Amino acid sequence: MQTWTALGLALSLALVRSSAELGPPASAPQGDLLFLLDSSASVSHYEFSRVREFLGQLAAPLPLGPGALRASLVHVSSQPHTEFPFGQHGSGAAVQDAIRAATQLMGDTNTGLALAYAKEQLFAEAAGARPGVPKVLVWVTDGGSSDPVGPPMQELKDLGVTVFIVSTGRGNLLELSAAASAPAEKHLHFVDVDDLGIIAPELRSSILDALQPQQLRVSEVTSNGFRLAWPPLLSADSGYYLLELVPRAESGTARRQQLPGNATGWAWADLDPDTDYDVALVPESNVHPVRPQHLRVRTLPEEAGPERIVISHVRPRSLRVSWAPALGPAAALGYHVQFGPLRGGAAQRVDVPAGSNSTALEGLAPGTAYLVTVTAAFRSGRERAMSAKACTPDSERSRAPRPPPPPGPAGRGR
Repeated sequence: MQTWTALGLALSLALVRSSAELGPPASAPQGDLLFLLDSSASVSHYEFSRVREFLGQLAAPLPLGPGALRASLVHVSSQPHTEFPFGQHGSGAAVQDAIRAATQLMGDTNTGLALAYAKEQLFAEAAGARPGVPKVLVWVTDGGSSDPVGPPMQELKDLGVTVFIVSTGRGNLLELSAAASAPAEKHLHFVDVDDLGIIAPELRSSILDALQPQQLRVSEVTSNGFRLAWPPLLSADSGYYLLELVPRAESGTARRQQLPGNATGWAWADLDPDTDYDVALVPESNVHPVRPQHLRVRTLPEEAGPERIVISHVRPRSLRVSWAPALGPAAALGYHVQFGPLRGGAAQRVDVPAGSNSTALEGLAPGTAYLVTVTAAFRSGRERAMSAKACTPDSERSRAPRPPPPPGPAGRGR
């Protein structure tokens, strides 16, 4: 009897040891998943019903539940509207039923406003969002928006939100590629509204990958750096991390950093613009093996502000300001020109769309010195500005009356 007891104990210890060597079991997905649904009048009732059915099918098999994966639905319209918040429904079937019950709001397609609303009301920790869990946005659109999407979308990415976009075929490829998380070929789908079901399995798998709790995430990508974040994989007593950064360019130099086991983030700086970097996070544990994580990040192109401001066509009450535009991959989304008297007075602003590099300033005061500032706004949310001085001439003096012509020869008397 004692022999069998000892043998059973030995087998149990062997199983425990084998389990430790294999590492911990794969963790279930957890995090916050937000569906952004175009509910505006630009979408037909038929398209809305097809997209609604697609989102329901996408959500039904997901492992939703308390303390795990949560889902929310926000409508894009004149004003954003929350159909249901995170945590209201505790299963995929309940979320599917709630999506199917959503009604179209109509109105304008203010997607940028809805994205800002999602950041402040749903994804921000101040609004009750769970810290340290992955966050995913799935935006289904017909491709158009009545307001700018780039800056508020970048703010969400800076929070660590992974952005998937499904366009029903009429969107601008360049704009949507910039709005989706990188790489765009994994996060952006163009599909006919009647064929949405085809991409559902692939998209669901990508969403679940992004919601894995051990996901290494990137945020705050600039032309010369980015920030990395990961959930607690170790503790201060159980090991340490090795972080490696390798540029894809042959001339680049690899960089390495050792971090304590309680670290959950690191910011790389002084990088080259418009460059691909391979990132490896290697947890070195003295308790059990933890899988390394890998990520590829591309820094943004250098953002050059306006240069060589030229003041021309100066009149007492108007002038024209021109500048060399920001071109290339980091082209500006648009410009705004602010001008006001140097000696005090109300400043005015003129917005100039991307692609233009001059504008007329009207309603000026004669004989006044002005400060003119041209600011370029970029997709990252940052701005670059340049200023110049201009002075309007005094009002044209009214011309003196023309002297009468000299008298002609005297007329003949009668």
